[in-house]
Amino acid sequence: MRAAFPSAPAESLDPRARKMLVFEILIVLGLSLGRSGVYAVVELLEKATEGPLGGQTTTLNPVLDENPWFDLTYQLLGIFFSLLPVALVLFLLTEPGKSAFRRIGFTFEKPVRDFGLGAGLAAVICLGTLGVYAGGRALGITTALVPAALDTYWWTLPVLILSAVRHAVLEEVIVVGYLFLRLRQLGWGTPAIILTSALIRASYHLYQGIGPGIGNFLMGLIFGYVYVKTRRVMPLVIAHALVDITGFVGFALFGPAIGIGN
Repeated sequence: MRAAFPSAPAESLDPRARKMLVFEILIVLGLSLGRSGVYAVVELLEKATEGPLGGQTTTLNPVLDENPWFDLTYQLLGIFFSLLPVALVLFLLTEPGKSAFRRIGFTFEKPVRDFGLGAGLAAVICLGTLGVYAGGRALGITTALVPAALDTYWWTLPVLILSAVRHAVLEEVIVVGYLFLRLRQLGWGTPAIILTSALIRASYHLYQGIGPGIGNFLMGLIFGYVYVKTRRVMPLVIAHALVDITGFVGFALFGPAIGIGN
């Protein structure tokens, strides 16, 4: 299967290879973030029929079972199985003599640069997220977000951190690293790739309301631009993880006092 997708410009791909590449992209998205985007749109439409979005609440990390041990089990299983699409795309991107991790810059080869850039991006995104959230709440187009609703156990914070890392790896590897490489092989231009990636990112956040969709679209544009300049997905994973850890763990520790979920 992998031999059918050579790392070559679009013009050198024969019609069958191009068709197979398109099918591969659709299958990968259908098994992961594309599917999430469809469900998010349907959920947004359902919420719109139930009343104003501003009067509704969205919980990002809910309790999955009343029994704490089974809750922990379900949480860990959810994290593990949600990362399988990442394993799939890394397998598909691996070619003889070419590491998938190196092809998309998902390595620890440049830790200082990656963590520095990731931290800077996280600071920008955190400030932008708070602004977009506040604006969306004021306009009534964003639901009240509850980033963490897990009961307090010894494993709560580690699970929230793992969940944040899960989201970061899943989204950045697939919607940036994988998608950028494959669309480039199909001959897409850089602006079209960045825009498409940002739109997909926005789509699977729409269940939170229009505001988060807009915010994540802007985040997608920024991350896409940075990826084009660096050719490394690791800084984006770090930035995304830091943003989610701040939201998930911050809410778990300080609750409504931080102003989110009200």
